[in-house]
Formats: sequence, structure tokens, C-alpha cells
Amino acid sequence: MGLYLTDGHKLEIERHGVETYPHECCGFLVGSIDAENSTVRETVRAVNTRTDTPSNRFEIDPLELMKVDRAARAKSLTVVGFYHSHPDAPARPSEYDRERAWPGYCYVIVSVHSGKVVDFLNWRLKDDRSAFESDPISIEH
Repeated sequence: MGLYLTDGHKLEIERHGVETYPHECCGFLVGSIDAENSTVRETVRAVNTRTDTPSNRFEIDPLELMKVDRAARAKSLTVVGFYHSHPDAPARPSEYDRERAWPGYCYVIVSVHSGKVVDFLNWRLKDDRSAFESDPISIEH
């Protein structure tokens, strides 16, 4: 599997991470999935509803997910994954991330240190939910 997105999508995710620093940003990856890859057609920002620990946790309102999913389906698209930032931490999924993730989706993490992007990685949760695996990203120009 792999994830395809444009320079513009990558820039938007990175910009979101920088704007919300030192808190985590979060959002949706909307596009299409075929037998081999997920292709992003648009990114949709979400509100991080965590108010107790927004610097190292994020949460998306389920009603927001339903709204984005409904809008995607109206365009014959689907939610292919999610993105979020890790302020002053590596772009690797945490145990908190694993506990809340679903197999079959892409999970892009952008690492923002001192307000600057330092890494941008994609992950997929194994079907048995035991761990994430690194998943390649292809940036289309």
C-alpha cells in the first residue's frame, strides 16, 4: 500500500501543524482507495477537541467525522485517513494513537519542533491492531 498526495496537500498539513503549535492539529484525508494505494484529493481541517492535554493528544468530534464522510460520499470520495501533528516529538505513532486508530486507514503524522516542520510520515495500523507499520508516501508535483 502507499499514499499519494500533492505538494499542496503536504503543505496544507504542515501549515496546519505550524499554526497550532505547540498544540496538536488534526484533520482528514479525503480521496479514493484502490487495491494498491490511497490517493488524497483534499485535506479537511478538524478541530482538536482535547482541552486537557492538546499539546500531546488530539481528538476529533464523531459528528465532525460523520459530516466530512457524508460530504466526501456526495463527491464519490471517501475518508482515506487522518493526519495530526506531534509538537516537539517524532513523527511516530504513540500508544495513544494506536489505541484509537482503525486498520485500513492512513495516518499521517507531521513532526513540528520549535514551530518548524522536521518530519512528515505515513503509517497504517496492522489488521490485528498490534502496531503501526510505516507506509510509503508519494508526493505528486
